[in-house]
Amino acid sequence: MLDPLALAVALPLLGALLVTMLPGRSRTLGMLTALATTGVALWLTVTVWGGEGLRSDLGGWGVPLGIGLRADGPAAALVAMANLVGLAISINATGYFGAAGSSRKFWPLWLLLWTALNGLFLAADLFNLYVMLELLGLSAAALGALTGTREAAEANLRYLLVGLLGSMTYLLGVALLYTAYGALDLELIAESLTPGPVAWTAPALMIGGLLLKAALFPMHFWLPPAHANAPAPVSAALSALVVKAAIYLVLRLWLDLFDGIVTLPAAMLLGLLGAGAVFWGSWRALRAERLKLLAAYSTVAQVGYLFMFLPLLTATPDGAERERLLTALVLLALTHGFAKAGFFLAAGLVQKSTGHDRIRELGGAAQSLPAATFTLGLAGVALIGLPPSGTFFAKWVLVGQAIALGQWWWALVVMAGTLLAAAYVFRVLARAFNREPTPKCFLTDPRTEIPALLLAALSALVVGLAAQPIAVLLGAGV
Repeated sequence: MLDPLALAVALPLLGALLVTMLPGRSRTLGMLTALATTGVALWLTVTVWGGEGLRSDLGGWGVPLGIGLRADGPAAALVAMANLVGLAISINATGYFGAAGSSRKFWPLWLLLWTALNGLFLAADLFNLYVMLELLGLSAAALGALTGTREAAEANLRYLLVGLLGSMTYLLGVALLYTAYGALDLELIAESLTPGPVAWTAPALMIGGLLLKAALFPMHFWLPPAHANAPAPVSAALSALVVKAAIYLVLRLWLDLFDGIVTLPAAMLLGLLGAGAVFWGSWRALRAERLKLLAAYSTVAQVGYLFMFLPLLTATPDGAERERLLTALVLLALTHGFAKAGFFLAAGLVQKSTGHDRIRELGGAAQSLPAATFTLGLAGVALIGLPPSGTFFAKWVLVGQAIALGQWWWALVVMAGTLLAAAYVFRVLARAFNREPTPKCFLTDPRTEIPALLLAALSALVVGLAAQPIAVLLGAGV
């Protein structure tokens, strides 16, 4: 019987091997792998949506020796988003790279990164999560340096070193837990974890390492240059998916493994860092001179909102309100994933068409690249948090619960961050629309523009309206 959990990890890995052995057919094999992997991911999501949580031990080996995979509602939602974005990036890459030599380098690394993403969302034990983190970091850094420029090489070497530091710190925490409890399976450790020095030190090490990878302020210094200097399809993957994977793991550890161990002051600290990220990232995005750098700093800001949920989740007892908060958090992560991928793909088309992405020289982009400009506008709707985007509903729940719990200062941060986001988005659109002639043709390069446009439309118009079905999915398979 076919196992969707195993296939979701094995198919992109097999595709990476095939495109490495047959580089002359890398585009065809890469696209076939992308379609097959996305199909399996949607099959997995629909299965979990039906109320059936999935668990699989590869080769029939159970804990503690086997490699375990599992999918509940949040994991299935992230897998679906990551694979839909991955498919759009793959289609865009066939036009962006064409038949150039960089295409042959792109596909093996991209499919390895895809393998790591699916493995990380589905892994059921701490050591396999570490393996996937390493694979994700190595393939992401190599992809980011594909342009071959000095700036890209320096930025991604810094990213690689920071990522390795984060992975080692995470592994130290895993070693502590294994020494104390003799297990690596998340469920087994959660059942036996008791307050004490090991239970307090391990989460500090593991979550601290992951915060480096998640680029939470002030540990975000590596992100803007790495994302801004990568090829556009890679920037989209890094900003929409790779950062999100580290945040997903922080939330998994916080809410599933260390629930009852972590304290409200610790959650407040992460929330304050998140608030700092909203202000600093938004301000730097407003001041950025390049479109891709603006998008990268916007990612720093949007990551901040996700961490502002932690003090509210920690202070809210189990029940309907906590489930509502968790749904809003996942909704925000999904919306940002679609929006930022669409934004970066559109920015890449602007850069490729004009030879630069300097914001002050974007005049007339709306006339020469109407679809790309429309995509930037749609993604901007989601980044600001205008209705009916998922960001609007997520911020609405965040503000409401903050006021209900007496933590009103988070509401002020959300409102200030929303105004700053509107300022940097409209700054781009104002430049793009500052000429009169009517566009001759909406689409100039359908193969690269349509994937970006669909992702932006998903973020601005679909995810928010689908909040109720997504809430059903998040509650499934738990």
